[in-house]
Amino acid sequence: MIIAELDLENADHRELTDSEWRYADGLVPGEPNGGLVNLMKESPARFADYDDSGWGICENIQEVVLEGLCFGWYRITVTIPEEVDGTSVAGSQVWFHTCIDDYGEVWVDGEIDLAFGESGRGAASGFNTPQRVVVTESAEPGAKHVIACLAINGPLARPGGGIFLRFAKLEFEAE
Repeated sequence: MIIAELDLENADHRELTDSEWRYADGLVPGEPNGGLVNLMKESPARFADYDDSGWGICENIQEVVLEGLCFGWYRITVTIPEEVDGTSVAGSQVWFHTCIDDYGEVWVDGEIDLAFGESGRGAASGFNTPQRVVVTESAEPGAKHVIACLAINGPLARPGGGIFLRFAKLEFEAE
């Protein structure tokens, strides 16, 4: 049962979590061709300790960026608050809920929930499929968590439009 929710597009809610969205183009931001290299093994932008301080601040995650076959990263570091709307969230399970347009991955503290056989978890699971991943099993007020979202435009063979996040929420659940 969801006991509290924070809209990470809302400035007041971002202030409560001491957070701001950052954005950078590319699979590996700052690299030639966006870091797209045949047989590349990994992108460091997914790691919690990756330095995104040079990235632009993203005021509107719903603003469409880029066109054609493109990749981009949205990152946010959230601090778990003591309470949300008067409700203590200590000990609750915390989820990050989003929908990345068109395909995306969600990395929390450098890890991804592959949830084999389950759609809508951390790995790309379909065209505009909402994703909901665990941030922490037991919220600790003051704890920081890095959420990194890789957005990919599609369909891959003929992408249209651009990339953006349709929404982004932190949901707190009690058993």
